[in-house]
Amino acid sequence: MFRLLVILLPALLFAAGNLSPVTVLQQDGTAPAGPVLAPVPPVQGGATFGIDIGTIDTVGGTTYDWWANGPVLRMVKNAPGFGVHVLWMNSAATSGTTFDDRNMRYNYYDFASHAWNWIDPDYMQSGVNVFTHRAGYGDIDALATGEAIVGCHYTGTGGITPKVARDAAAGAGIFDYADGESVLGVCQWAPVSVGQDGTINIFPITAGYVMSYSHIAAGGWPTFAAPITPISPSPGFPTHDVTASKVSGKVALTWEISTDIPQDAYMQTSTDNGATWTSATQLNPPEAFGGDTVSSFHITSLFPFYDNNDRLNIVANVMPYVNDTGYIIPSQIWHYCPDNVPQWNRIHVAGCAPAHLQAAVGYNATYACRPSMGQDNNGNLFVAWEQFDSANVEPITSRLRADIFVAGSGDGGLTWMPAVKLTSAGTSSMRFPSIIDLAVDGDPDTIFVVYEVDQIAGFFVQSEGAATNNVVIVQKITSDDIVGLAENGPGTTPVRAELSATPNPFTGRTGLSYSLPRAGRAVLEVFDLTGRSVSRPVDGFKPAGRYSATLQAQGLAPGIYVARLTAGGYCVTTKLVLTN
Repeated sequence: MFRLLVILLPALLFAAGNLSPVTVLQQDGTAPAGPVLAPVPPVQGGATFGIDIGTIDTVGGTTYDWWANGPVLRMVKNAPGFGVHVLWMNSAATSGTTFDDRNMRYNYYDFASHAWNWIDPDYMQSGVNVFTHRAGYGDIDALATGEAIVGCHYTGTGGITPKVARDAAAGAGIFDYADGESVLGVCQWAPVSVGQDGTINIFPITAGYVMSYSHIAAGGWPTFAAPITPISPSPGFPTHDVTASKVSGKVALTWEISTDIPQDAYMQTSTDNGATWTSATQLNPPEAFGGDTVSSFHITSLFPFYDNNDRLNIVANVMPYVNDTGYIIPSQIWHYCPDNVPQWNRIHVAGCAPAHLQAAVGYNATYACRPSMGQDNNGNLFVAWEQFDSANVEPITSRLRADIFVAGSGDGGLTWMPAVKLTSAGTSSMRFPSIIDLAVDGDPDTIFVVYEVDQIAGFFVQSEGAATNNVVIVQKITSDDIVGLAENGPGTTPVRAELSATPNPFTGRTGLSYSLPRAGRAVLEVFDLTGRSVSRPVDGFKPAGRYSATLQAQGLAPGIYVARLTAGGYCVTTKLVLTN
């Protein structure tokens, strides 16, 4: 008997009159023509979004809203003892097809100053370019001495080829380069990962989807080693990633086969910093759906990660296949570890009743997809992903908007706490989340998640709507917050009014977190020491719950301020210190 779970809509693209699975690849320099700047103001003054937990820092902006063809790469990296490195794909272009100014853009949170190095009142100017000319589709890691390592592909003399940047010091923003063209030839989409001894591992793929591996040996900068190629079977799409252990010489390559039905996945490993490799090993998907519904990986699957116990972890989203057709719901997030029994364990199930799905998810996506993984200093694992809202539709493009979710595990991935929703999309769409590899040490530890706030759901780069100035956000959440919400539920009513600020002291901006034990009018106001009101971030009716707001310091003199929350008969205050 044929048994089918609740599923709907062939995967990857759903639009009126088109129910066929479609994979869209944004080739370099071949964006569709025709988009122009939309008459939409920046997020701060136009499109709306919010967060359900933690605080946010705006670290940059971009009009280039298509950050990954397949799985998300590592875009935020903790360099313990130094700071946090953040990367995104940047352009300010509002028309045309070549995005000549496209670059990998970089910002750095300095643990010593408790501030980001490059913040401008115009967020589109924040951060610094990593490369000296057009580049894209990169990721970030760091040496043990704190310097950022950034991979990308760029246009060389013979075509698109990998390039690696190394910062002069932690957070300096002064890069020198290793050019892979003479060794690797024409290839692109080249993620990097730094090994325990400082070896820089590079895993590029050609336009014909032939994968190869190279590395820059510790102390061998800027020389690329002779590539190991081809690595097979061919993925048929840029679905590949690389991770290196910070404990031993282990390295792992992962990729998904987009041309298979259902879609398969593989990994290949080394224990000697990439000198020798095992044969490719097929990853059998988890039995996620049961019956005659087949479990399949998806092109946005497979984010590999070595934890501090030197264990390989892989997080993936899987989708159902029926009669050789893949479907976007229900989409599931799963964790794999070869040391666990069982090796696959489910993190999350996402979907909705078919009748409630009001629009398409868009190109190269399932209902919940692009997971990434990190951990805290106590060994707890955390996974973040993007997930669409079935009822939140962008009217310009008829695309669903997405939010960011996170889940945690305290037992090495055997069991997972309920997912916690980090954002409230409003009239924006949160895309391409990347979670920090290691939480910032503290009591409790703080987890950083970087993502794009796309003002128009759907991709300008793919000619879905017009260009908008999209903010790049770093959301900071404590590991205790995630565990507490997962255990108690997001609807748990606070027992008292609370108000706190992070960071404090601060420069530029600070996040104000507050709790309301009962519904009513809430007023959050900031005063200087003369009693003059200088900002009122919140004034309106709020249900009982936990909230966040941001205080922008623009126009305020350095000094001491007082934030006051009045709500439901409660009044709480906290001191704020604004530094130069």
